[in-house]
Amino acid sequence: MAGFISGRTARRSAPDLDFVEQKSWQNYLATVLRMTTMLNRQLIDAHQLSLVDVHLLEILDNAAGGTLQMGVLAEALSVPAPRLTRQIKRVEGRGLVLRTVSPDDRRCVLVAITDMGRTLLEQAMITYANQVRTHFLGQLTRPQTAAMATSCRQIGEALKRTGGTGS
Repeated sequence: MAGFISGRTARRSAPDLDFVEQKSWQNYLATVLRMTTMLNRQLIDAHQLSLVDVHLLEILDNAAGGTLQMGVLAEALSVPAPRLTRQIKRVEGRGLVLRTVSPDDRRCVLVAITDMGRTLLEQAMITYANQVRTHFLGQLTRPQTAAMATSCRQIGEALKRTGGTGS
């Protein structure tokens, strides 16, 4: 039977990745997926906000005046405009953000975080930080944490230069 060796499914690995590369990637991916799932669950249970909602509110909170153009926000979140529009409608319905038309360019939609959005973000960030510190950073030494930060920055910068496509 094709694909079976001694009653077990043959192991497949990504072409051209050696053992260390494959294990590094698999461990990274498993960790990201588990952390994302756990953070999402904790944030939704405690604040009725998804991890992506928290990220959106944090970006707005850090923007000058708490306001960004929809296009800039979509780029910062790396999401397509239709998905961002649905997300904005959802959080706007909760009073966390407000959409307005730009007074300078009527074609441009601005999104601003509200006081209610800031208050909820502040609460959610406590949950977020506690979970990240406990389940991610708490497993690493300080030098490992610094090395992780450097590695992720390098990878992120490379992805930005290539448009995130890897080509």
